[in-house]
Amino acid sequence: MIKVKKIESLSALLSEPGIFEEIEIRSSFGICALHGGGLERATEAVAREVAQKTNSSYYALIQPEGSRLHLSSKNFNPAESSKLNKFLQKIDTIISVHGYGKDDDFWAVLLGGSNRKLACHLAGSLREVLPEEYRVVDQIDQIPHPLRGVHPLNPVNYPINGGVQIEIPPGLRWNREYNFWSDSDGTPRSEDLNQLINGLISGVNNWKSET
Repeated sequence: MIKVKKIESLSALLSEPGIFEEIEIRSSFGICALHGGGLERATEAVAREVAQKTNSSYYALIQPEGSRLHLSSKNFNPAESSKLNKFLQKIDTIISVHGYGKDDDFWAVLLGGSNRKLACHLAGSLREVLPEEYRVVDQIDQIPHPLRGVHPLNPVNYPINGGVQIEIPPGLRWNREYNFWSDSDGTPRSEDLNQLINGLISGVNNWKSET
């Protein structure tokens, strides 16, 4: 696997070849994927579909296959991207979709971010649909510090109501039948990832109807 290279600014990342942004403005609820494409596989596919099925606004930064450039979420400065700025100005609540990998844990779905009420709500929806081998963690003190998504400059905390940073483990994003990442290079989506998407869609739609 290609080693991840750290990059220091959003403008520098956007100047790299093959990197592009997607944006669709709908409602004031937003779904984003900051590390889509070749970096955190399948995250933009999750964000895009959940946004479409819940009439939510959508933003993603997508890297081409083979690109492994990592910009920390706290350095996604909207002043350096008109599309990110437009997205964040539109929304009041957000879900930021990420992928992570830990050698000692392939099965925990982590729900960080500043909106703990929404995190708890989404956790309940996900527990209803995910297979028992997955754990859904929504207690912030049980999430590793680098994955908590609580930095004030992280876009997940920009909107007035804050949001939830969902970290999807490799076990969910990997299609075990095809031995590759879901929604990548022609590989179909795994059924487990479909279940996660369905849980998020249900959770967001119920949240919107109750608030």
